[in-house]
Amino acid sequence: MRSTALTRIAVGVVIERCKAKSPWLDFLWRPISVLVGTPSATPWTQIGQEGDATTFYAGEAAIELHRTETANYRDNLSSGTPALWVVLRPRPTNSSRPAFNILMVTADPSEGEALTDAGNDLVATVPMPASIIETIELFIAEHHIERPFNKRQRDRGEPRLPGHRSENTENSK
Repeated sequence: MRSTALTRIAVGVVIERCKAKSPWLDFLWRPISVLVGTPSATPWTQIGQEGDATTFYAGEAAIELHRTETANYRDNLSSGTPALWVVLRPRPTNSSRPAFNILMVTADPSEGEALTDAGNDLVATVPMPASIIETIELFIAEHHIERPFNKRQRDRGEPRLPGHRSENTENSK
């Protein structure tokens, strides 16, 4: 499938695995940061361990910027704590490969929140690095077009009730 993104920002995703305190789960997973660019490490390289928590470089992804979403990017940056949404898709438990696939990373809050609605995907926010903030600010400055909000007016006519005939249909018999 061909992307319509005007800009792509390569990132590496760092996730953390912690020992769960639940009898039903062995581990809890969560994205903790993104690295700007693509690291030379292979995906699922362990990069740290502290107590029961282990951090991994999970792999690379690309943040795609679309000119129609500049208002959403602007809202994200003006929130005071700009964030990226990382979406991880679990692999089958009997798989010999790592626990998750990186589905996407997005700077669009609407898209990130929409991905939390259904399914088994793990969706979490991570802080947006300063260099990505700068790239998005430049993208907004170049591509944003202010679109006025036009509220649609309701039709003030009589509401048509199901099964209700208008006067014209009754007189035509």
